[in-house]
Amino acid sequence: MASDGDDDKAAAERAAPQSGESVRVDSWIWAVRLIKTRSQGAAACKGGHVRVNGERVKPSHTVRVGDEVRLRHENRERIVVIKRLIRKRVGAPVAVQCYVDNSPPPPPREAVAPAGIRDRGTGRPTKRDRRDLERLRALEKGGRPGPR
Repeated sequence: MASDGDDDKAAAERAAPQSGESVRVDSWIWAVRLIKTRSQGAAACKGGHVRVNGERVKPSHTVRVGDEVRLRHENRERIVVIKRLIRKRVGAPVAVQCYVDNSPPPPPREAVAPAGIRDRGTGRPTKRDRRDLERLRALEKGGRPGPR
């Protein structure tokens, strides 16, 4: 039985292009799971959010081993150096073996106030509060109070 490391290496080898072939940058950032879809990768390239060795690139730009890829995505900058070229999308454990991540740590997430929690008595009256108000208004008009 082969170990998980051997399986990962074999998967990366199967996903790699033939020797001498190149890989498009939009395809590579998708294959190593830096971005969710290839079309998002192409859009990021067109929008100037992808740089290879410091230069803005088109989606069709080819990358080589040793190139530095900078990607701005989801309010974060990822800086990776290519260790292995792959064309097909692979699992996360295999994908991280294809690059060296030199990215700064992600910014801390902001604490989001839980929605739906508010102080008692604020906002729309509850059914009980509304019925109490109706009884009070009926008494003020001189009418007879409702059941209780």
